[in-house]
Amino acid sequence: MRRRPTALAVCAAVIVAAACGGDAVTAAPPPPPMHPAPGAAGGGDPYYPDDGNGGYDAQGYQVGVTYDPPSGHLDGDTTVTAKATQDLSRFDLDLRGLDVHGVEVDGKPARFTREKAFELVVTPPEPIRAGTTFRTRVRYGGDPAKTPHDGGSENGWQHSADGGAYMVGEPHSAAFWFPVNETPRDKATFTLTAHVPPGWTVISNGREGPPGTWTEPNPVASYLTTIAIGKFSVDKSTLPDGTPVVSAYAPGTEDRRAIGDRLPEVIGFLSGKFGPYPQSAAGGIFLNEDVRFSLETQTRPTYAKWADLPTLVHENAHEWFGDSVSLENWSDICLNECFASYAQWLWAEREGQNLDDRYRAAIEITHASTDFWAQKLVSMGQGHEFEGVYNKGILALHALRRQIGDPAFDRLLHEWPSRYRHGNATWPDFEAMVTRISGKNLRAFFDDWFRGTALPADADLFPGSLRS
Repeated sequence: MRRRPTALAVCAAVIVAAACGGDAVTAAPPPPPMHPAPGAAGGGDPYYPDDGNGGYDAQGYQVGVTYDPPSGHLDGDTTVTAKATQDLSRFDLDLRGLDVHGVEVDGKPARFTREKAFELVVTPPEPIRAGTTFRTRVRYGGDPAKTPHDGGSENGWQHSADGGAYMVGEPHSAAFWFPVNETPRDKATFTLTAHVPPGWTVISNGREGPPGTWTEPNPVASYLTTIAIGKFSVDKSTLPDGTPVVSAYAPGTEDRRAIGDRLPEVIGFLSGKFGPYPQSAAGGIFLNEDVRFSLETQTRPTYAKWADLPTLVHENAHEWFGDSVSLENWSDICLNECFASYAQWLWAEREGQNLDDRYRAAIEITHASTDFWAQKLVSMGQGHEFEGVYNKGILALHALRRQIGDPAFDRLLHEWPSRYRHGNATWPDFEAMVTRISGKNLRAFFDDWFRGTALPADADLFPGSLRS
């Protein structure tokens, strides 16, 4: 009910204070009218248009799970804190498989439906105004290992050899076990509280709290979140700057400690090349699993059973290139993988290897291979993101180094992760920075090496000292 103002109230609201014998009071203007509309069902990446969602910016995930290893059953209770970027009548979260039992928005029950392969469509009890921070709680459950996945580097939820489970994958990972805005464009903080039976250990991202609780205060792209449940042996220490280090070894990986123990040395070397270590914690998850890949899960990379010291270097280089500075589009994956791969060469150079000789030998081997040179490093097409970045990408960066010279290249390696720390960047951003730092017009070089599908011209293939 709305009452008519009394004469005294009207007098108190007038601007001329002397008329009422007090200070002037100006009534607050009414809020503008809302124009609610559904948030987009995709995040905008051309290669994966259905991934992610629009209409809001995720701020943080508070993920709660209870997992029973013998049965493989997971119960989840996750709260997503987000800020509306438009007036929202409804919005989507990404969740693969698993049954949703209930959804609340700001503590009130909300309607929900499941659409397409992984859209959880939420209709709040009332529209959400643009600029408003809101919280969505989702309760769900099921056996995540039964959710189909595409294979390759999309691994899905897997049972481990010791009877536990682990979750790694790229580009899709998080939505297999919690509701999320699954696009690297929308990074957010992450907290996990996991309950498991006695005798099991939970390892995840960030800093460790009470048993089963992990918090990553730095924004993280969703595919870089992880959970591993197993019979781990856990080693704890700190880096010289006080950063906590937690490394977990699954049964059967005891010999991996010789590699894991070199992590402080590796991070120290990479910090010298790229600038201060950008993450809240460090360590590793060493699985006794023959996964086809290791993955740079933020703060704590996950390693397959075959991982060696160069793999340790590669995955920790990602803590700068890919984790702290994340790609905007999957077509720009070279910003992650080319640099992490080249870090292995930088480590080899530290060990005394002549990289120019190594480069020339690689060119001699691949010179006549049309398939090798046909691999594009930028805008390579959906499904081809991981084909050239681990081999041709290394050669391209070494050629770039010789093209612009060591002083400019060293500056680039420091300035790139500093300029875009904990954010997102694009390949055009990178080209612009190289051009500015070097003072050179490198359009032809980038066309030859990164967008080209043939052997580069001699001037770009053998720049600088590589001509010798």
